[in-house]
Amino acid sequence: MSSSATRAVDDEPPAQPAPGGPASPRARRTAWLVRAGASVLSGVLLYLSFPPRPLWWLAPFAFALLGWCLQVRRARAGFGFGLLAGLGFMLPLLSWTGEEVGPVPWLALALLEAVFVGLTGLGIGLVRRLPGWPLWAAAVWVAGEAVRARIPFGGFPWGKIAFGQADGYFLPLVALGGTPLVGFAVALCGFGLYEALRVGRLTGRRARSDGQAVTRATAVTAAVAALSVAVPLVAALAARPLVSDDAEDGTAVAAVIQGNVPTMGLDFNSQRRAVLDNHAKRTIQLADDVRSGRAPRPDFVVWPENSSDLDPFAEPDAYAVIDQAVKAIGVPVAIGSVLAPETGPLRNTMILWDPVKGPTSTYDKRKIQPFGERMPMRSFVRLFSSDVDRVRRDFGPGREPGVFDMGGSRVGMVTCFEAAFDDAVRSTVQAGAQVIAVPSNNATFGRSQMTYQQLAMDRVRAVEHGRTVLVPVTSGVSAVIRPDGTVVQRTKMFVPDALVATIPLRSGQTPATRFGPLPEYALLALAAAGLGLVLARAIGSRRKAS
Repeated sequence: MSSSATRAVDDEPPAQPAPGGPASPRARRTAWLVRAGASVLSGVLLYLSFPPRPLWWLAPFAFALLGWCLQVRRARAGFGFGLLAGLGFMLPLLSWTGEEVGPVPWLALALLEAVFVGLTGLGIGLVRRLPGWPLWAAAVWVAGEAVRARIPFGGFPWGKIAFGQADGYFLPLVALGGTPLVGFAVALCGFGLYEALRVGRLTGRRARSDGQAVTRATAVTAAVAALSVAVPLVAALAARPLVSDDAEDGTAVAAVIQGNVPTMGLDFNSQRRAVLDNHAKRTIQLADDVRSGRAPRPDFVVWPENSSDLDPFAEPDAYAVIDQAVKAIGVPVAIGSVLAPETGPLRNTMILWDPVKGPTSTYDKRKIQPFGERMPMRSFVRLFSSDVDRVRRDFGPGREPGVFDMGGSRVGMVTCFEAAFDDAVRSTVQAGAQVIAVPSNNATFGRSQMTYQQLAMDRVRAVEHGRTVLVPVTSGVSAVIRPDGTVVQRTKMFVPDALVATIPLRSGQTPATRFGPLPEYALLALAAAGLGLVLARAIGSRRKAS
């Protein structure tokens, strides 16, 4: 395709002169303000596509609107519009982070994440004029998600587009290429939708103005736009057979315990014995229900993260309470505890407790939450919030995946925050997990949307790896999720409860489990190729000009 033909397709005809002239400062300011407002709106639409709302279908329209906002002649303006979109997205999405500690941590985190979206907008602005730009732009979006999932402080993947698609049409793609492929498909569909509308409007203008026939360049661009919409939709349909909840290795009866906490918010930590007693009491109640025939006998039980913040290896009373509850139910129980060795960091640990042998194995959480379980730059952060000293002693990360043999079932532990990280979940499945357990503690965040956002992540992980996911939470929402992402049982928030369900055991691996990060690496290479092509064009133009 000739460069003149490419320019003919890429540039829309100039708009009709507005009062004061098309290049007047007033007209330019108005145009910029409209795009700025639309950028914020695109971010808000992305936010609205996330749980607890089942409005997943808003996400492609958000990307279509963002594609229009980033159709600017100066690529660096893409950073500004991307930043505004990021603020519209991240500010409401992450509002729960300020639930008990005030607005400063929330605003700081939302701004940091919005900066990453701004840099992504800059990258999209650069590839915007390449032929087939929706493909390059969607890859750049995935690259932006990949970067913020890794840096700084180990990354913060919250808000990956895939986590808003638990109820969506594109979900089966997660079993093929993981969360990056879902994000790519949604972004590609949205950008392609905008491009199809743009080309259609441009063609209509030309036909009305001079009867010009559709040029070859315009036809090619229209075909690319149509494919950008059609290919993700067809691929998602084709991936549906990968989603299965067949019991490859038989079934097991699993129980999850939600003991509840005396008070929500940060103060629940000061009532550690009451939290432990609540979970022991609810387990003993389940044992009574089993003996009376009101509930089936489970093969194993999982307690939440922080269900015993008292170290049972250092606190004889805590050991006795746990041991009594485990003996009452008579099956292996995974206990969420905080271990406090005399030297070294704290450990957020899941303990496998046998009714005969007592504690036999442990798993230490590997992804430690910055500013929650550890405090980077403590002295600097203290300048902005005295709550930094609530984290008196940092937690240290574990090194190996944790898979417990519980009543003949291989149960993999993915503790709370870890569910947001692709590698943490995949490594647990690769270590032999037939079932995934995500013990969590959301009491700090009250009744906020955080619990529902995390539950959606767990549903995505179930489909990604074809595993049942058990979600025991101290205060709710606890749930049992089938390998097809269906929530078959769930609790209410801030009530003690026990869920008992027959679940399929599976050992097969989805393509996403086998391929791991390879699809993401391929999309990163595509984004790098697009940006490299832009750079090569810029260098060639400068040489010609000189």
